[in-house]
Amino acid sequence: MKIGPYSLPSNVFLAPMAGITDQPFRRLCCQLGAGLAVSEMVSANPKVWHTEKSKKRMVHTSEAGIRSVQIAGSDPQELAFAAQVNVENGAQIIDINMGCPAKKVNKKLAGSALLKEPPLVEAIVKSVVDAVDVPVTLKIRTGWCENTRNGVEIAKIAQANGIQSLAVHGRTRSDFYKGEAEYQTIKAIKQAIDIPVVANGDITDAEKAKYVLDYTGADAVMVGRAAQGRPWIFREINHYLANGTHLPAPQLDEVRAILIEHVKELHRFYGDFMGLRIARKHVSWYMQTHDQEKTFRSRFNGLETTQAQLELLNQYFDNLT
Repeated sequence: MKIGPYSLPSNVFLAPMAGITDQPFRRLCCQLGAGLAVSEMVSANPKVWHTEKSKKRMVHTSEAGIRSVQIAGSDPQELAFAAQVNVENGAQIIDINMGCPAKKVNKKLAGSALLKEPPLVEAIVKSVVDAVDVPVTLKIRTGWCENTRNGVEIAKIAQANGIQSLAVHGRTRSDFYKGEAEYQTIKAIKQAIDIPVVANGDITDAEKAKYVLDYTGADAVMVGRAAQGRPWIFREINHYLANGTHLPAPQLDEVRAILIEHVKELHRFYGDFMGLRIARKHVSWYMQTHDQEKTFRSRFNGLETTQAQLELLNQYFDNLT
């Protein structure tokens, strides 16, 4: 699949997730087979760019793969300026967020709330596309609610105004993450437009990825929550799509190496204070299948130094082997 001039190495992407898809995680997922790893959502409001969280999200150097940066907001001029700043900072693709269901985002008429305002969608897309010389992509949901599922209309607006790839989560905003994703609307969107379509929502394993690609006709799939604690899911899906067979599960020594290197990268990227805190949630995801009683995770979450975290992880895997 291509986005603008970029030929992507696989058609399995990492979905942007706030507080999760930071630079260390994106780099890891690309190393393990993600064809594209879209950044965490960056606010288009310049007033918040001075915060440490925003500064970290606006670092686009040392990335693995194509640097795709997601921006969010509701003002066309503000979004255009944010796109320009992020391109100056190294972004190679700008992705506009119109899919986030969070109340704090939607109350500002950003994220999926924009799906209720097609004329504003058009104004935003035009403004951002005209502002930068890199490809602009869009992430949406199927609509605001079941009674206003207007994904096809939004997709046509996107294509007509220069969007080069469209990712669609198979839920409405009202669904949040409840129930099961539906793919009929994604299929209808793919049939209605010519630009690449990326299917998102409940892609949990290789078989599901193939099913969704076959059913919708989409050009790629986007994996979100299923990659938490399981970043090798990308190579598993790639292998299955290419060969129709399953890769063996990673051996314990490989899981150990991936996890410990990931934790070290979090410590390096965020520093000791925030790094050890952010490591806690990632380690919890990795350990879900190994630590059924949550004994290890409880002990790990009580540690207050990065060195202690690494020592306990090594001790844990030493005991397993």
